[in-house]
Amino acid sequence: MLIRTPLNFLAGAGVLLTIVAGGAYYASQAASASAATATSATEGPLTVYWSDGDSGRLSDGTKFRLHGIDSPETGSMKQRGGAKCESERVLGFEAKEAALELTRGRAVTITETRGTDRYERTVVRLEIDGKDVAALLVAGGTHRTWDYDGRERKPDWCGEAAS
Repeated sequence: MLIRTPLNFLAGAGVLLTIVAGGAYYASQAASASAATATSATEGPLTVYWSDGDSGRLSDGTKFRLHGIDSPETGSMKQRGGAKCESERVLGFEAKEAALELTRGRAVTITETRGTDRYERTVVRLEIDGKDVAALLVAGGTHRTWDYDGRERKPDWCGEAAS
């Protein structure tokens, strides 16, 4: 015979709440991901605020990271994710300036979204006048291609090859 005590009910309620909360979290993540994908196809021209050379915020509020490229970091060598050396910071500010000059006063369009990165930014491809922004930045020499989806090593901006 099973004896019901208040602890049995509390344990059952705890399990039920955990299941419901987990389901709600999963549903919100799925809705967020599909909303980002759906809006990318319907967005009109946007403007860009650059945080550094390969990421920023669009005029619709979307925090983004450009797909397939890397730029040197502009953050302090003391902060997590910052530059590894002072010359990387200098190159990083040059890369950010190149991105600013390329997009200043011009409208960009999201042509593809590829989910989110570890900082919860939407990974995107952007175009200006039908030309890929990332490809233009790489061609300008301030950025490098980087297949982080394929687990490729991040470019070394402090090594001899970076000079």
